[in-house]
Amino acid sequence: MNKLFPDAASALDGLLEDDMLIASGGFGLCGIPERLLTAIRESGVKGLTFASNNAGIDNEGIGMLLRTQQVKKMISSYVGENKEFERQFLSGELEVEFCPQGTLAERMRAGGAGIPGFYTKTGVGTQVAEGKEVKTFHGEDYILEQGIFADLAIVKAWKADETGNLVFRKTARNFNQPAATCGKVCVVEVEEIVPVGSLDPDCIHLPGVYVQRMIVGAPYDKKIEFVTTRERKVA
Repeated sequence: MNKLFPDAASALDGLLEDDMLIASGGFGLCGIPERLLTAIRESGVKGLTFASNNAGIDNEGIGMLLRTQQVKKMISSYVGENKEFERQFLSGELEVEFCPQGTLAERMRAGGAGIPGFYTKTGVGTQVAEGKEVKTFHGEDYILEQGIFADLAIVKAWKADETGNLVFRKTARNFNQPAATCGKVCVVEVEEIVPVGSLDPDCIHLPGVYVQRMIVGAPYDKKIEFVTTRERKVA
């Protein structure tokens, strides 16, 4: 099975539709599937729900889709760097389901493992618990969280072989790995494709069985969320 496609638009061909749920990998601006997000924007689909640790920044990552108002709901943990996100949320244009980071990662992992729900202590007694079932185990309360079953998963990997075995680089592994497993279809953009057998089996983070389509997205420009400088002192 040839999983490699020439570009992001062709890799997403036939997969996109309005009102779908997309699980998107990345941590801040690290490891986000930039090429795939750009292709989604250019496709014009709308009414999207994104499950993602964050919403990027203005005009970067999912932030570019917020600018075009193609996103109706975010299931996220951290959204503090996006002014357009803030504006849409406060104006009621964007629905937001805040989810603690560890819980969000586990909801994706659970969906990928076919687990419809699990209990966690995180969020007990807070707004996170509102409307959720509470169950007592060993004298302590836990809330029921649902696994995420996405229509599509889009992720970015550092290396892949031709069968789709993936290696993520450092922090990019945090959400790309669980996000990749919870979609009905997983599309990956990767920096480098290597021959089958050249990856150490013990270093593969995600088996190719989870991956249906791939593109090579390189080269990439290093993007920084905050640039902090100080005045240089000359002796």
